[in-house]
Amino acid sequence: MACNKENRKLLNGPSSVAASTGIPSHSGTLLVKKGAGVGGPAANTAAGRSNNAAKMVGKVAEGGGQHMGGFKAPQLPAPVVRPAASSSKPVPEKQITPKTESEPMDTTPADDRPDAAEQKQSGTDGNQQAQQAKPAKKVWTLSNFDIGRPLGRGKFGNVYLAREKETKFVIALKVLFKKQVHAQGIEHQVRREIEIQSHLRHPNILRMYGYFHDESRIYLILEYAPGGTLFKEQQQQPGKRFPEKRCAIYVYSLVSALIYLHERNVIHRDIKPENLLLGHGGELKIADFGWSVHEPTSSRTTLCGTLDYLSPEMVQGQPHTKTVDLWSLGVLAYELLCGKAPFLATTYEETYRKIMKVQYTVPPDVTKAASHLISRLLVKDPASRMPLENVAIHPWIQLHVDKK
Repeated sequence: MACNKENRKLLNGPSSVAASTGIPSHSGTLLVKKGAGVGGPAANTAAGRSNNAAKMVGKVAEGGGQHMGGFKAPQLPAPVVRPAASSSKPVPEKQITPKTESEPMDTTPADDRPDAAEQKQSGTDGNQQAQQAKPAKKVWTLSNFDIGRPLGRGKFGNVYLAREKETKFVIALKVLFKKQVHAQGIEHQVRREIEIQSHLRHPNILRMYGYFHDESRIYLILEYAPGGTLFKEQQQQPGKRFPEKRCAIYVYSLVSALIYLHERNVIHRDIKPENLLLGHGGELKIADFGWSVHEPTSSRTTLCGTLDYLSPEMVQGQPHTKTVDLWSLGVLAYELLCGKAPFLATTYEETYRKIMKVQYTVPPDVTKAASHLISRLLVKDPASRMPLENVAIHPWIQLHVDKK
C-alpha cells in the first residue's frame, strides 16, 4: 500500500482530528492513512469545514442539560481552575466562571475561595459569614454556551467554536456521541482522557476547563488554540519544513511539557504534529490525551499510537515506559526539520522493518548539531535514549532557544 506523505496509520483506538483550528477528537480503531478519513488534512479544507456545518451545529443545539443517560459519568475529584500565569501574550477576555446550578464539578478558582483564617470568626455571626463566603459548586450545561462554527469532525463526534454566554470567554467544545463511544468500547479511554487532562496545568499543554454530558453526548470544554495544528502549519512551509530555529523552539517547548507530564507519571504515547496545537502567540500546546496513561509503577504493553511514530519496543509488542515519548520526540524533530517522517516507506511492513533497524537518513542540509540530537533520541534501547533534561540543554537547543 502506498504510504508516501500520507503514511500516518493509527492503531487500535482514539487519536486526533486534524481540525482547522486544531482541537483533536477521537479516531477509530482501524489502521488508516494520514490525511484520510477523519484524521488528515482533508478535514482541514475549506470545503470540509463548511460542509454540513449548519446540520452539525443544529445537532449540538438539540442537546439538553446534564442527564445521566446510559453513560456512566466519570467519577473524578472536582478539578480546580487556577488563574493563568501573567503573560504578554493576548488572552481571551477573562477566565471562565460557570453559572451556579448544581454540583458535579467545582470550578471555583483557588484564589477566589475564602481564606481559612478568615472563616475562623467567633460567634454565630462569624459562622454565618463563613458559610456565606463559601462558594457554591458549579455545573455546566449546553445552555451556558453560544455554539459557533465547527472546528473539526471525527468518528465519535465533532468540535465547535463556542463562547460562554455570561463571560464571553471563547472555548472549543468537543462533542462525543455516546453511542459511538459505547460501540467502540472506549468508555474507559474517554474517562481516562478527562481524568488526566483536566488536572494538567502547563503553558504548553492544552487546558481542559471541564466537562458535562446529556442523554446522548459528552461535552469537553477545552482551551481554544486559534493557530490550529502544527501539522497544518507544517504543510504550509516551503518544502513542508521549518527553519532550524523554529524547530528548536518547538522541540524545547515539547520537552518542557513532557518533563511536566513524566514527573506526574503520565505518558502521552501519541506525540505527532496532528496532536500539537498553536496558541494565540504561536506557542506549542500538547493536545489529545486519548492514548495517555497514568503509569506510576509498571510498564505498558498496548500497541497504540501512529505507525510512523511507534518505537521499536511497541512494534515488537514488548513492555514500554515513558521512554516511548522520547522516541516520538526524535521522530517529530526529524519530521519538522526534513518534511517527512524518518521511517517513511511504501508499505506497512517496510516501515516496521526500518523502525526495528533504526534505519533513516538525515539530509545533508540539516546541521550536525540537529542530527546529533535526533540520533540520541532514535535509539533502539529505551534506556539509552537521551533524557529530557539533557535534551533541554543540548547545544542545538542552546544555540536557537532564548530561555528567559
